[in-house]
Order: sequence, then C-alpha cells, then structure tokens
Amino acid sequence: MIRYVWVLLVLGLWIYAFIDCLNTPEKEVRGLPKVVWVIIILLFGEVLVGPVAWLVAGRDRRGPAGGATPSEWHRSHRTAFVAPDDNPEFLASLKAENRKDETVLKDWEADLRRREDELRRREEQSRSDEES
Repeated sequence: MIRYVWVLLVLGLWIYAFIDCLNTPEKEVRGLPKVVWVIIILLFGEVLVGPVAWLVAGRDRRGPAGGATPSEWHRSHRTAFVAPDDNPEFLASLKAENRKDETVLKDWEADLRRREDELRRREEQSRSDEES
C-alpha cells in the first residue's frame, strides 16, 4: 500500500512540475531555456531529479512587483455589504424605474381613452346612419 502512495506522490510531483513549466512565461524561467527544462522534467521525472530541479532552480519564485499579493489587495479593497433597502443608489434606481413606469402607464391610459372615444364616435355615427 505504501508503495502505491509513493508512486502517486512521484507521479503527482512529476505532473505538477511539467504543467508548471509549461505555464511559466519564458521570461520567468532561469538557467536554461524552457524547452530544455521540459525535457529534463520528462526524462528525469521517475527519480524526482527533474521535477525537484525545476522547482528549486528553474523558475523565478519572487513575489509580485508591488509586493502585494492578490489576496492582500482584495483584503484592503473590500467593500462593506449594504442591504438593498439601505443602498441609496439602489433606491434611486427604483425611483427612476417607477417614474418611467408611471409615464408608460399614463401613455397607455391616454391611448386607451383615445381609442374608447373613437369607438364611441363610430358607434354613434353608425346609429345615426341607421336611423336616417
């Protein structure tokens, strides 16, 4: 059983180093060209020399230029949650939508009144034509 765990650990490290090497930009590779590192990882992966060499000496492992990692940036730029009923921007957008809806409703009502008046006129005109 332990033999299988050892094989899985070696295989996992081998795959990790290979994918890490492929995803690393050429300017961050140290010592040898990227293609040579891939060959070293593949040829010497079973004895862990290739993957360990890549992890130790192949890639530049410095932090970001500004010194802040993405998680630090997100921690310092968090916004406090505001419930929708306390958010002035949300409330203003609701008022604007209400105004827009009210104008549309007034237009519909005016159109409906106009159509009803027109229908009444037609009915009255048809009655007066029948009586004559």
